[in-house]
Amino acid sequence: MILVTGGCGFIGARFVLDWLAARDEPLLNLDALTYAAQPQALAPVERDARYRFVLGDVCDRALVDALLAEHRPRAIVHLAAETHVDRAIADATVFAQSNTLGTLTLLHAAHAHLRTRSAAEAAAFRFLHCSTDEVFGSRAPGDAPCDEEAPYRPRNSYAASKAAADHFVAAFHVTHGLPTLITRGSNTYGPGQHREKLVALAIERILAGDPVPLYGDGLAVRDWLYVDDHVAALVAALEHGVPGESYNVAGHQAVTNLELVARLVEAIRIETRARPGQRIFAGDAARFIRFVADRPGHDRRYAMDDRKLRSQAGWAPNITLDEGLRATVRAALGAS
Repeated sequence: MILVTGGCGFIGARFVLDWLAARDEPLLNLDALTYAAQPQALAPVERDARYRFVLGDVCDRALVDALLAEHRPRAIVHLAAETHVDRAIADATVFAQSNTLGTLTLLHAAHAHLRTRSAAEAAAFRFLHCSTDEVFGSRAPGDAPCDEEAPYRPRNSYAASKAAADHFVAAFHVTHGLPTLITRGSNTYGPGQHREKLVALAIERILAGDPVPLYGDGLAVRDWLYVDDHVAALVAALEHGVPGESYNVAGHQAVTNLELVARLVEAIRIETRARPGQRIFAGDAARFIRFVADRPGHDRRYAMDDRKLRSQAGWAPNITLDEGLRATVRAALGAS
């Protein structure tokens, strides 16, 4: 079996569902059920004999040790994290606790556990840590995308907490021989995401006829990655990644926040037109934008080179931005 942390989170829930849909291998989900958790998303598998949920914190070393001893997983897929930059600006403490110390707790536990396994089992074990493109910091308009060897330049506390965790993961591979993998995903979106994230917030605001708040001039550039493509990349890295390596996961759908809102307006227009009985949405994109004071330390542009994962694991994103936005809008309309 595999152990997934944060399996009730946005990416985690999709990972759990996709894993159990495609494989017979059991999955153990350790999640603290913080404010952004969505356990209801896992209702389709909650009675599945292959699935087990444990309520708990990755910082609880005794609990993690007990789970590893009892279930002897062949891999840990570490997705548990605090991810909202605005919350990190307000108070970074929980980010350091969950993202950095939580990862360190898991690393210590995994290292100790592997000493109880055979040499073959230890060699086959994998510790996959899900990180972010934000560890690389902001890129100027003419800068080339970051490859896996690019220097870390985190500019906000969320990114700093993930960068610190990345360094611990890499150090445990070098020092202790732990078979680790690091993935760094770009901005992930899709159905069921917490409304603090831009796509989910924008859909909610536009459908209500309210403007979407955009920081600064709205020209910050993000590369958007649909959640199903991100999960497929995690599985590809787990199955084909080389221990000790890191892999960038890019969506290749980079747009400004202004363009993102315009595309969402169009996606909502198309999807409401296609639903019988639905009030047809109308309105120019400009009326749904409200500029607000820029966020402190706001990164202007993220960009990553993901050729390494593509060549080693045969992965590539399948969902275009417009397809993904329409699917996300459809899910929001269905839930309303």
